[in-house]
Amino acid sequence: MSKIRKQEALDYHSSGKPGKIEVVPTKPYSSQRDLSLAYSPGVAEPCLKIAENKDDVYKYTSKGNLVAVISNGTAVLGLGNIGPEASKPVMEGKGLLFKIFADIDVFDIEVDASDPELFIQTVKAIAPTFGGINLEDIKAPEAFEIERRLKEELDIPVMHDDQHGTAIISSAALLNALELAKKKIENVKIVVSGAGASALSCAKLYHSLGAKLENIFMFDSKGLICQERTDLDQTKVLFSSHKKSIDLISAFNKADVFLGLSRGGLVNKDMIKVMAKDPIVFALANPEPEISYKDATSVRKDIIMATGRSDHPNQVNNVLGFPFIFRGALDVRATTINEEMKLAAVKAIASLAKETIPEEVIEAYGEKNIMFGREQIIPKPLDPRLIYYVAPAVAKAAMDSGVARNPIADWDAYEMQLKNRLGLDNKLVRNITSKAQENPKRVVFAEADNIKILKAAQTAMEEGIAFPILLGKRSKIEALIEEYAIEMPDVMIIDPKSEEEDERRTAYGHAFFEKRKRKGFTEFESVQIMRERNHFGAMMVEMGDADAMISGLTRSYRNSVRPVLQTIGLEKDVNTVAGLYILNTKRGPLFLADTTINLNPTAEQIAEITANVAKTIRKFKVTPRIALLSYSNFGSSIGPDAEKMSKAVEILHEKYPSLVVDGEIQANFALNNDLLMEKFAFSHLANKQVNTLIFPNLSSGNITYKVLQEMIEGDAIGPVLVGLKKSVHILQLGSSVREIINMVKVAVVDAQNK
Repeated sequence: MSKIRKQEALDYHSSGKPGKIEVVPTKPYSSQRDLSLAYSPGVAEPCLKIAENKDDVYKYTSKGNLVAVISNGTAVLGLGNIGPEASKPVMEGKGLLFKIFADIDVFDIEVDASDPELFIQTVKAIAPTFGGINLEDIKAPEAFEIERRLKEELDIPVMHDDQHGTAIISSAALLNALELAKKKIENVKIVVSGAGASALSCAKLYHSLGAKLENIFMFDSKGLICQERTDLDQTKVLFSSHKKSIDLISAFNKADVFLGLSRGGLVNKDMIKVMAKDPIVFALANPEPEISYKDATSVRKDIIMATGRSDHPNQVNNVLGFPFIFRGALDVRATTINEEMKLAAVKAIASLAKETIPEEVIEAYGEKNIMFGREQIIPKPLDPRLIYYVAPAVAKAAMDSGVARNPIADWDAYEMQLKNRLGLDNKLVRNITSKAQENPKRVVFAEADNIKILKAAQTAMEEGIAFPILLGKRSKIEALIEEYAIEMPDVMIIDPKSEEEDERRTAYGHAFFEKRKRKGFTEFESVQIMRERNHFGAMMVEMGDADAMISGLTRSYRNSVRPVLQTIGLEKDVNTVAGLYILNTKRGPLFLADTTINLNPTAEQIAEITANVAKTIRKFKVTPRIALLSYSNFGSSIGPDAEKMSKAVEILHEKYPSLVVDGEIQANFALNNDLLMEKFAFSHLANKQVNTLIFPNLSSGNITYKVLQEMIEGDAIGPVLVGLKKSVHILQLGSSVREIINMVKVAVVDAQNK
C-alpha cells in the first residue's frame, strides 16, 4: 500500500462536508403532507403501536438496522488514550465500514467516561435506540468487564471488536493454515506474544477450536504467564498452565504457531529458524509486525505467514468479520453474540477462502491470480461474497443456540436480500446467468492470446455458462494458461493459421466466397482471409461449429464488427443492425441504443432500431419503457434531429401501439418522472420509469454511454449487437474481465433464443 501523507489524510477528512458519514432520510419529505407524516401529527400512530408492543419498534423505526459504535477513547488504534473527541474520526470510519460492507447504519458515540461503571450505565441508558452495540478502542482490563456486564444486562448483541474481531479472523486463518501444514490443532504448540484484550480473545477462541491450554505459551510484558507468577488478573489465569517461566526465545523452539499482538521488532530470524516444520506465523502488530514479512520468509521457505498489513499476503483485517457478524445477528434479532455465533463466523470465513476468487477481487488487488494456498488462507476484505457467506452462518448459529427472536424461514430469499443490500443483486444479470446455465453453448473467443479473455473463459466454464473455444497461436495460449494457472481441462484451442486447419480453412473460405463473390471478394481472397481470427470465428458460428463468438477486446470496434457483418448477416426482416448498451444502476437496468453502429440513422431506421431493441429487452424478461431523446420536448424546438425523432415516434405509435414509447424528449424529463408529470403529463411515459434511451445519432449515443459508464457504479454489459442472424458480440476495447463474462452470458442467451 502506498504511503499515506499527513496532509492527504487531513484533507480527506476535512474537505467538503467535514467527517465521513451523514444521516440520510429514507422516506419522502418533499411535501407538507410528507412532513406531517414524518413528524407531528402522523408520528403519533407508530408511537402508540410501540407503546402497546415494544417489539413493534423494529417494525416502525430503524432500530433493527442501527448499531452504536461506542468508545471512550482510552485505547485508540496505536494512538493510546487520546480521549473521546480524538477517537471520533476512528468511530466514524468504523461506521463507514459497517455501511459499505453490510448496509448497517451507525451512530458513532464518544463517551467521556473513563470510569467503567459510568461507561456501562451510559451505554445501558441509550441502548433502547439501537439494535446492537459495537464497543471500540477501550483499554484493557476495563474492556473485559465492560463487555461482560453489558452482555449480561442488555438484550441486544454486544461485541467488543478489538477483542473478538481479530480472534475470529485469525482463527479462520489458523484453521486453513493448519490444513495446508497437515497439522491438527490439538497437537500444535502455540506461542502468543501479548496478553491484551485481543490476544486473550484469540487464545480463548483457539482453545474453543481444540487447542490445548498446556500447548499455549502466552507472554505479556513481564514474561510467560505461568503458575509461579503472583501478579496475574483473572483474565490471564486461564493460560497459566505452565509451572515455571521460560523466555520467549526458548518458547520458539519447535513451536508450530506464533501469534503476535504486541510490538514490532520483537522476533528475529533465528527465532523463526527453530520453529517446527511448516511454521505458522501471525505477526499482527501494527503498523510494524513483530517480524517483517521479508525477514520471516527469507529464512523459512515453508512458512505460512499473516500480518495486519495490506501490502503482504494474508491480511488479518477485522472488516472480514464484524460487519457480517452484526448483519446476521441483527437479521434474526439475536439477544447476544455468543460463542456459537463466533465459531460459525470462523468456519464460514475459512470456507470462503477455499472458493474460486472472483475476477473483480483479483483485479482490485492488482494481482495475476489468487487461489487458496499459503498466500491465500483468508479471503480478501473486498470479496463481495462475505456478506452472504458469513451473515447466514451467524444467523443460523443464533437460531440453533436459541438466542434468535426472529428466525429466518427462507434461506434462499435471505441470501438474495443480503445481495440486495449492497446493490450486488441485479435481477437482469441474475436472470441472464440462470438462463445461460440452463443450456450452455459453445463460445468462440477470437482473442484467446489475451489473459483477460482466458480468465473470462475459465470463469464461464466454471460457472457452467459456456464451452470455450480458444482461437490463436497454441504455444502462446498454452504459455499464458501455465503462467497464470488457468484451469480449463480439455479446452479446445484452434490456430486458424496452422497447417492442421487447412481443410477447415478452405471449406470456410469457399462458403464465405459464396456470400461475398458479388461484393468484392475472389475465391482465393476468401480462403486467405480465413487465416484472420474474426473471420474464422464468425464462420465457425455461421457453419454451426460454434454457437456464439466474442471478440473486440484488442481491436477497434469498426475492424471487429466488419467481419461479422460480412459473414453472419442480419436476421430475417431486419435492415439495420444496432448496438445496445446496458448499465445496471441503482434504479434498475438502463438500456441505451444505438451506441456503436449507425452514424446518423433516418427516422425509419430509428423506428426499426427501437422495435428490435424492445424485442431484445423482452427476451431479458424486462418490459421496455422507451424514450426517444433529443434537445427538444414534444416540438418545443425545431431542427433535423428533433424532427427525425418525432417522426420515428409517429411510426412506432402506428406500427406498435402497445409499445410504451414517446418522444422527442430531453433526457432529464425522460428520467425524472416528477418533472415529466409536472410539465408533460400527457406523455405515454408519464408515471412510467423509463428504462430505455434511444439516441438520434452515434455521437450522442456513444458519448452518453461512455460518460455514464464512468460515473455510475454497477455492472456494464455491451454493446450487444441487435439484429444479427446469429450470436456474435463485440466487446469494448479494453473491457474488464467482469464485463467480458457478462457479455459471454448475453451471447449464450442470444444463441439460445436464435
